[in-house]
Amino acid sequence: MIDAHHPELSISRQCQLLGLSRSVFYYQPVQMNAEDLGLMRQMDELYLKYPFYGTRRMTAALKQKGYLVNRKRIQRLYQLMGLEAIGPKPTTSQPIKGHKIYPYLLRNVKIQRVNQAWATDLTYIPMPTGFMYLMAVVDLYSRKVISWGVSNSMDTQFCCRVLKEALKTGKPQIFNTDQGSQFTSDAFAEILSQHDIQISMDGKGKAIDNIFVERLWRSVKYEYLYLQRPETCKELLLGLKQYFQFYNQERLHQSLG
Repeated sequence: MIDAHHPELSISRQCQLLGLSRSVFYYQPVQMNAEDLGLMRQMDELYLKYPFYGTRRMTAALKQKGYLVNRKRIQRLYQLMGLEAIGPKPTTSQPIKGHKIYPYLLRNVKIQRVNQAWATDLTYIPMPTGFMYLMAVVDLYSRKVISWGVSNSMDTQFCCRVLKEALKTGKPQIFNTDQGSQFTSDAFAEILSQHDIQISMDGKGKAIDNIFVERLWRSVKYEYLYLQRPETCKELLLGLKQYFQFYNQERLHQSLG
């Protein structure tokens, strides 16, 4: 654990030894009231089980559990949590003006080697007094987590930082994301273009296109977060570091088929 009052090692040095970003040491979870936090935790668990639930079904499911909610509130929390139901639905939003949407390049492609294709995504992380966001980059052949990061914002700068960390280890032929504004941004696309990497994007509302990252989120949450329930950002970072070491080196993964 990082000790802010260590007599010999600075916080920067301790973070360096642990392989953690110094800036993240000072992050605080996004603050929320207790009622919304409890609701979001329940929504997160339901969404992992039923990723095809849109806001209508989620509202109905929560009402069945005794929550006094309306769809407008659930829509607001879906947006805050970065959730989107899998499957077709009415077009209620448009891509940000000037952001290019790339075609999905992995349909019917057999993944046969390391660095053939990487994928990334963001997920919501519940905390006792708020929440954070986790981003990871995964190699679709080895299933290994190449880089990851935690932030209290889903902004483009954070996503670019995690991408750059991954590219220090090598580069893929294809890099797949969803159509989130962070990934369609010029800054994110430019990094990939500078490395001559083909950009692939899931179909709108088709998280199944990024199935291996979705499996990672389920593993992280059921095998670590929901069991250990870290209380601080420091505990979260150290716990995720240990979990991803286990995930990369020891955990058995489902076959690519």
